[in-house]
Amino acid sequence: MHESRSAALSGVRSAALSRAWSAALRRARSAALIGLAVAASAGCSGGDDDGKNGEAAELRPRPPGAHSWTGEPCDLLAGAAPAEGFTLGSTTDSASPDTREDIGENGTRPRYRQTGCLADLKAPDGTLWKLSTTASVYEEPGAARHAYRVKEDLDRSHGRGPEKVHDAAYALPADDGGRPGRTLLLWNGDLVLTASAYAPHGSTEREVRKDLERIVGNAARRTEDGLRDHEAPSPAP
Repeated sequence: MHESRSAALSGVRSAALSRAWSAALRRARSAALIGLAVAASAGCSGGDDDGKNGEAAELRPRPPGAHSWTGEPCDLLAGAAPAEGFTLGSTTDSASPDTREDIGENGTRPRYRQTGCLADLKAPDGTLWKLSTTASVYEEPGAARHAYRVKEDLDRSHGRGPEKVHDAAYALPADDGGRPGRTLLLWNGDLVLTASAYAPHGSTEREVRKDLERIVGNAARRTEDGLRDHEAPSPAP
């Protein structure tokens, strides 16, 4: 009797252990599958610098630089697609070597020179888009910073809702006679840079926003990098 009872208890223990072991295996398999899914998702969503992930991917903060004026700003946009699937069409340089004066702090008149590019873009579907860049190179980095902050405060006070890209860049929606667009403003060292792009008439902001982000982000990054003196030390703030 005692032996049969022991055998029964042993069978119960074995069955319980078997069930526990099977449950543990199921949990391990589930955890492994979840881990693989998370890893795959991270791999697919990882940021790269080819413009596919919009302004944030293109405009990571860079150390302040020293920049130079150029009379051929459109050349800075050539050699690479404005965004994936887009091609650069006709371009017009808008650059004057004349020095201008701004209104600075405490009545100062900081000096700067301006250069920019107007360009037609062709989208993958054959429609024509517009792109413009304007770069102001100041003689003093402090004056460039002041000009950027004044513009940011002005856009905010007018309720245009600047969207911060990083601490020295913001974006906002734009419109050109019914063409939805986007403008990006960037400050770096002695440079204040604006890039604006516009989609065709009949487009909706929701449809074209991602492409607009990529276009202005690429244009701003390439223009800033092209004007930067890569041998010069960072200017004092």
